[in-house]
Amino acid sequence: MTRLSVNINKVATLRNARGENNPDVVAFAVACEQLGAQGITVHPRPDERHIRYSDIPELRRVVTTEFNIEGYPSEEFLELVTANAPEQVTLVPDKPGQITSNSGWDVRANADFLSTVTARLKDYGIRVSIFVDPDPAQVAAAREVGADRVELYTKAFADGYAADRDAAVAPYVEASAEAARCGLGVNAGHDLNLDNLRFLAMRLSLLNEVSIGHALIADALYLGLPETLRRYLLQLNN
Repeated sequence: MTRLSVNINKVATLRNARGENNPDVVAFAVACEQLGAQGITVHPRPDERHIRYSDIPELRRVVTTEFNIEGYPSEEFLELVTANAPEQVTLVPDKPGQITSNSGWDVRANADFLSTVTARLKDYGIRVSIFVDPDPAQVAAAREVGADRVELYTKAFADGYAADRDAAVAPYVEASAEAARCGLGVNAGHDLNLDNLRFLAMRLSLLNEVSIGHALIADALYLGLPETLRRYLLQLNN
């Protein structure tokens, strides 16, 4: 079964627009879990334009499934996650001020840095996933630096899905197969939605978890949260 982790960044963006606590991101995370989500994902950025660093301890207290914190492993970020011990940390090569993640790591070029960060996180018992493009060489490199999983950056798949879904998914099939050979778990995320999710899940030989935020929150505006989560879970497990 592929697990669904709901990225609640967009809920925090809406909250921050008014400067108050409506919507309440902590209550929203609890509601997602009660409705069947198997994880909660957040991606705190240095400017705190959505999830704030102060949200993390509050979320850690209530998330009972799997808490996944994404981000660039600056010293401030590493201190935050080691103090709150999520089940998983996803290392992302974001630059400060970047609107959204738009590429995976060049793991080989950053091997020394990522090895040090990964070892530090695993000392705290935290599973480490590295955000990579669907490139078998980068998947293999992630294993070499000590990662437990890779998260495949799925924007290229989503962009190419309508024109030729078989061609769009082919690099991800290859990357997933390489992960299996390396003994790595596989996560996936970015621009996954109700149109393309089932096909991706069916075609990958290994897919532990998907992290979905923007599309899921947008769908919830039209469908309501219970129906939205029901549909996403159905895409993964039907």
